[in-house]
Amino acid sequence: MDAELARFLRDELGHVPEGSAAAGPWTVKGPVWLWQGSDGAPAKGSWYFLIIAGETAQAIRSAAARADAWGSVRIEATIGATTWRTSLFPSKAHGGWMLPLKAAVRKAEKLAEGSDVEAVLALA
Repeated sequence: MDAELARFLRDELGHVPEGSAAAGPWTVKGPVWLWQGSDGAPAKGSWYFLIIAGETAQAIRSAAARADAWGSVRIEATIGATTWRTSLFPSKAHGGWMLPLKAAVRKAEKLAEGSDVEAVLALA
């Protein structure tokens, strides 16, 4: 199902039909990325993210019934054996979304900056 059809169905029916690729869950892969300040250096307590771009980002945007503060979308994420609820945040710079990886997740899954990770995402 393409993104435009999913958006139409969401708007008309109030949801995207289950079983469509646009409804998720979605599997994304990429490196862990460390947020850096305007000076180009990570600040103490900087956040780590996984970037979601391309077709997956479009599918999430189409399937999300509504956005919360700052355009965020509530999701449930799973990396390895760790599942948690969080929000995806829109990223103009990356043309998609940023999945924040809190310290408890990074510790449980032994993740560091540059680690390749696979995450499964579903709307919450």
